[in-house]
Amino acid sequence: MKVAIIGQGGHGKVIKEIIMSSQNYQIVGIFDDKYSDLRLDNNVYFGPILSARKMIDFFYGVKFIIAIGNNKIRKLIFKKLDLPNNYYVTLIHKSAVISQSAIIGSGTVIMANSVINAEARIGNHSIINTGSIIEHDSNIGDYVHISPNATLTGSVEIEDGVHIGAGATIIPNVRIEEWSVVGAGATVIRNIPSNSTAVGIPAAIKTKKVIGGA
Repeated sequence: MKVAIIGQGGHGKVIKEIIMSSQNYQIVGIFDDKYSDLRLDNNVYFGPILSARKMIDFFYGVKFIIAIGNNKIRKLIFKKLDLPNNYYVTLIHKSAVISQSAIIGSGTVIMANSVINAEARIGNHSIINTGSIIEHDSNIGDYVHISPNATLTGSVEIEDGVHIGAGATIIPNVRIEEWSVVGAGATVIRNIPSNSTAVGIPAAIKTKKVIGGA
């Protein structure tokens, strides 16, 4: 499968290595707005983000991945590219453990040593980062970022745009509403409303935005 990567920052480097670790993929383009125009170098196209759409004309069946860690920017780029979700590849690191009953959406990345257990559902364009655990029946929305070593126990609900910090723990049956942030190392024992930031053990709401995050 031919793949074009959108974004060339730190997160993009990890995505690139996941792709290169599999013989099933070939990188045909890397797109970032640090490039001013479209050019070909060693059989790989480089160019600004919106020029990625040209790959559809150059390569039949090409797939895309938005390799941007920031949830809001990832959603913004998806809207600007204006491509259906079936144009995006789902990437799973070979060391991840994925239940056969789990459902993972388009454009989502499952990184090394992550675990996705029975009947978990992951939305589109989300990031399950290194060593994260998504337990049974948990439901993760679109444009979510679960940071390294975070643990979501059974039947957790994570709405669109949420960012769970590194090493955070969410107890069973908790809901975290859209575009909220859970700080690194926090333990969440109760629901978190939308557009909030929650930190600490147990997690308490530190701030709440008046206007939604996206």
